[in-house]
Amino acid sequence: MVNGLDPASKQFLASLGAINQRLERAQRQVASGKRILSASDDPDQVGPLLQVRVDLRQTEQLAQNLSRVQGEVDAGEQALQQALRLVERAQVLGAQGGNGTQTAATRASIADEVKSLLDQLVGLSQTSIDGRYIFSGDSDQTAPYTLDWSLDTPLSFYQGSAATRKTVHPSGTEFSIAHAGDVIFDNPDTTKNVFAAVNNLRQALVANDETAILASVGQLRTAGDHLNTELGYYCSIQNQVADAVDSTQNAELRLKTRVSAMEDADLTESILELNQARYQQEVALSSRAQLPRTSLFDYLG
Repeated sequence: MVNGLDPASKQFLASLGAINQRLERAQRQVASGKRILSASDDPDQVGPLLQVRVDLRQTEQLAQNLSRVQGEVDAGEQALQQALRLVERAQVLGAQGGNGTQTAATRASIADEVKSLLDQLVGLSQTSIDGRYIFSGDSDQTAPYTLDWSLDTPLSFYQGSAATRKTVHPSGTEFSIAHAGDVIFDNPDTTKNVFAAVNNLRQALVANDETAILASVGQLRTAGDHLNTELGYYCSIQNQVADAVDSTQNAELRLKTRVSAMEDADLTESILELNQARYQQEVALSSRAQLPRTSLFDYLG
């Protein structure tokens, strides 16, 4: 009966198997650039690596959210800049219309321009980004205001809702990101109501009422101050969002660096290991081939 492998042969096969494993692992690392491709490559690092990857995915999602918020806040700031210029233009027109030398005809002409300013203001209130009306509060799928001059009351009521949306800073703190249109353009405080101030000037000009025209100029001034305050609010939110974006980008970079340090292979080291394993494999096979061969007749006596 033929006996099993002798101890030397078993040792040789075990050593050759270990060399082959090193060779295969080095080949995988060189081909993929990764040190960890499966849990068996480094069991102690798998748990920490998975946690860092989860943190990275959360940070990347936060970065996407902040990018969207940044676009909305920037659009809001730009819209308020334009709205403020329109109100300032209305003040100039009101001062012109309040001049005692104006006639009913010239005031009617000025009223037409004021009407155009109100059209533009309502258009700015309908500013949207990616299908979201940024001044409609939480009801951002609906335009906050519409304007139809064929109606007795051309300007609609506010169609949106309160603005309660917030975003999260990477530090974990939350902050609001918008004001609703009924706070900015159609404030219940008559001294802050932008739409009413502009429309009152238009009506006073159409009526050729010099006293009402001059009164509307004062209302436009306080409405402009209110718009300037709202613009300051959006500028402050821009700064908060920009800081959050910077912090998120830094956190994302740190996490990617950690992931890379944990799972990426040192290609120089991997190539060296690959060459060494190949050399040892060749030496082992060559040495084994040179050993005296034992035939079946050596086991028969």
